[in-house]
Amino acid sequence: MRQLPSKVWRACRSGGCARLLPPVLLLVCAQVYSAECIVPSKPGGGFDQTCKLARKALEGQVLFRLSYMPGGIGAVAWSSIVSQRQAEPDTLVAFSGGSLLNLALGKLGRSSVSDVRWVAGLGMDYGMVAVSVDSPYRTLGELMTAMRRDPGAVTIGAGGTIGSQDWIKIALLAKQADIDPRKLRFVAFEGGGESITALLAGHVQAVSGDVSEASLHAVADRIRVLAVLSDKRLPGPLAQVPTAREQGFDLSWPIIRGLYMGGQVDDADYRRWVSRFERIMADKSFDRLREDHGFYPFALTGAQLTDYVTRTEEYYRRKAVELGLVR
Repeated sequence: MRQLPSKVWRACRSGGCARLLPPVLLLVCAQVYSAECIVPSKPGGGFDQTCKLARKALEGQVLFRLSYMPGGIGAVAWSSIVSQRQAEPDTLVAFSGGSLLNLALGKLGRSSVSDVRWVAGLGMDYGMVAVSVDSPYRTLGELMTAMRRDPGAVTIGAGGTIGSQDWIKIALLAKQADIDPRKLRFVAFEGGGESITALLAGHVQAVSGDVSEASLHAVADRIRVLAVLSDKRLPGPLAQVPTAREQGFDLSWPIIRGLYMGGQVDDADYRRWVSRFERIMADKSFDRLREDHGFYPFALTGAQLTDYVTRTEEYYRRKAVELGLVR
């Protein structure tokens, strides 16, 4: 699709077509305003950032309408796509490693990787552990020592209930500190945005979440990130934050951020979206956009992405078995 003139684009995006454009351009506006990106959570978390990154990257080519469909860390949106909207050619849904973990745990019913079509992996996120800026805990070790002394003394905010990736991250850290994860005090939220809000309000004392959700708050000195769950320190706003491994905890937790669509979408429409994202991610300007949305380099599409998703879901299944979450 050719780039739209800026005046037309602004009018389409603002919804002011009828007021600002002549009739001949109303048709253009209607054709462009045809794609939907479903955010399977409330605003403010990594799913939201994924759709916003896609919308910004495709600006001038596609006008994305963002729809928020929270519930079950992506489960409600997944059910809607696989049961009612399998063949919609211009509906995409944000997914993350948490979505793949839901698959591994059976939280998406009798679903499998092959029930949808995996379009593009736009970036990589990582797990993190954070506290408020006035917290007495300044390192991951100090936090774990406090929880080992009294597992119920620290209330931990997490996106999702027991078995979610936020729960698994802190549970794996706890096991390394000789803490029974079942004795920890968790508060479940619908996504990382709510967890951070609860931390800022003082309702929880720590958060197990994702780097993309924490970066802006950390830069504004609103929270203190104790550890990032990456293989090495991350560039950008959290460059001074040590990894968990630097602090004696052997855990890395990369989180893919990307988009899928219905499993019965026509091959030609699927390839059209795959090609579109291949083009924009090959452009150097996309690197800056990805960074602005709190994500790190990663770019896979189509068949390669599907292979990656399959292997990751299998890895999560093994980890879930280790924690006794599935048999």
